Amino acid sequence: MKVLLVEDTQELALWLSSALRKMGLEVTLAMDGQEAANLLFSHEFNLIILDLNLPKRDGLSILQEIRARKDFVPVLILTARADVGDRVKGLNAGADDYLPKPFDLEEFDARVHALLRRAPQIVSDIESYGNLSYEKSTQSFFNKNELISLTPRESALLRLLFDRKNRVVAKDFLHQQIFQHENAAPDAVEVLIYRIRKKITVELGCEITTVRGIGYMLRIDS
Repeated sequence: MKVLLVEDTQELALWLSSALRKMGLEVTLAMDGQEAANLLFSHEFNLIILDLNLPKRDGLSILQEIRARKDFVPVLILTARADVGDRVKGLNAGADDYLPKPFDLEEFDARVHALLRRAPQIVSDIESYGNLSYEKSTQSFFNKNELISLTPRESALLRLLFDRKNRVVAKDFLHQQIFQHENAAPDAVEVLIYRIRKKITVELGCEITTVRGIGYMLRIDS
């Protein structure tokens, strides 16, 4: 079982990471809100333990974003915000449980196990390759968590390469799939590839390479 722990206080983060590993859980630690958001776009988790008061990005906005994309992974909020109003905001935003600091480790253990027991297994809607992510429900591509603006044909072509990553895809096949019975020019695929390359940056960690005389391949940038 994989847990994302989002906590910016180092001593507490290390203590909780150790406690979670003793429960037999695999722990990924994020020390700020932006790091957590990036991890949630590229990894699957069975549980998120989330502080609200984080640097770079507030935990509440991360929780709202998770639920907005129909991801129902269990979320346990840990925070020093003990005010009832803050608890209500967190629960209304989609949190499954709320544990104010300071707390007892036994209670923390019990709440973690309760959430893992009752939660259904969630299948991720997102597939990633390098920093390029594809969200199936919206048919959208992202650079980390930033939406890449693509036309429908650009998106369709990139999806064909994404589904066949590390394999050469014939130019003729791409032309047939994208344009079907339209009377498109032979170099129409080249034009789309050129446009896509302008929109994806080196930060993706992957690139579209040309295999002369055959077609194109999406591969990790070495």
